[in-house]
Amino acid sequence: VIAIVGNYGSGKTELAVNLALQLAGSGHRIQIADLDLVNPYFRCREAADLMAAHGIRVVVPPGSQVFADLPIILPEIRGMLHPPEGVVTILDVGGDDVGARALASFRTSIADGDYELWQVINAKRPFTDTVEGCLAMRRAVESASRWTVTGLLVNSHLIDETTVETVMDGWRLADAVRARTGLP
Repeated sequence: VIAIVGNYGSGKTELAVNLALQLAGSGHRIQIADLDLVNPYFRCREAADLMAAHGIRVVVPPGSQVFADLPIILPEIRGMLHPPEGVVTILDVGGDDVGARALASFRTSIADGDYELWQVINAKRPFTDTVEGCLAMRRAVESASRWTVTGLLVNSHLIDETTVETVMDGWRLADAVRARTGLP
């Protein structure tokens, strides 16, 4: 089980969708759940048809509820926390600590060591443009979710204005966070 968290606009969903597609393209069986209950800007449910076309099981609210701005947590998500052998579960979790609260409801259903919780760092977003900001975000997410961050994902960009330096700024920031936390 891989859950992806981070602040608003950090690129969590893009990373979750692309990870699912990459793993599916490498022959893995993938299931992904959209747990973004906070910000309807871009959720993995918007890429559901693309992912389904690649054999990915996409768990989103049914029918007209798929695009509802409601805090819907589907019961089958709990079962996804213990996938069958050879299946990878990805959870696309909503922004910052508010979105991470959705994970708290599953904490008693999953043991330490049975999950990865990856924090997205985007050095070009407010609140995570410094080491202290990233550490504060980590503490807030862990407190709200009751899950422990196990790794860092670097995703610094400025959409069409991204340069090599933009990407390297993110790498340097994440490396400094890694040095403070010991996280990969």
